[in-house]
Amino acid sequence: MPRPVAVAITGGIGAGKSEALYAFQKAGAATVSSDEIVHHLLRGDPDVKAAIVAELGEDVLDDEGGVDRRKVAAKVFADRAKLDFLEQLLHPRVAAEYLRWREQLAELPNPPRVSVTEVPLLYETGGDARFDKVVVITAPAKLREQRRRVARDDRDSRLIPDREKVKRADFHYVNTGTLEELDEWVAGVMRELSG
Repeated sequence: MPRPVAVAITGGIGAGKSEALYAFQKAGAATVSSDEIVHHLLRGDPDVKAAIVAELGEDVLDDEGGVDRRKVAAKVFADRAKLDFLEQLLHPRVAAEYLRWREQLAELPNPPRVSVTEVPLLYETGGDARFDKVVVITAPAKLREQRRRVARDDRDSRLIPDREKVKRADFHYVNTGTLEELDEWVAGVMRELSG
């Protein structure tokens, strides 16, 4: 059996990547977000926990002794070297996890035709080479600012500009409409990928 078509969703903070991922799930794709994988690694990988505690200190742990994402975020987004450490620790592991997930999908008796992974730093990390197709979700800066769930920091300045991502992508959606419009667009992409 051929493996599912591997699709990455990327875009800036507040563009609507998570909504697009959910739209692909509703349209029948197998989906996973890099954020889910990071959460799994922080909670379940003792090597990741040990490296984080060694670099950032025990005060990033919660009451149960697990890694507290908010405490980690507060430390790394205030210190570029610590952020670089965290990205170098997590990015290869996240990539390995979603590649393993895709292999598992391919081994299913009835594998999905399409697998979709949300990867915020796709082009910045060279991760696009691991995918068959790339979807870029964009939105105007003002709208993205309204949707933003995290405090502004220097992350945006480290991202490749949207116009460059759009040039390199296979599909591009300007996410300024309704969720129904997004669902409709995703359904069209799914038809094209499944054809």
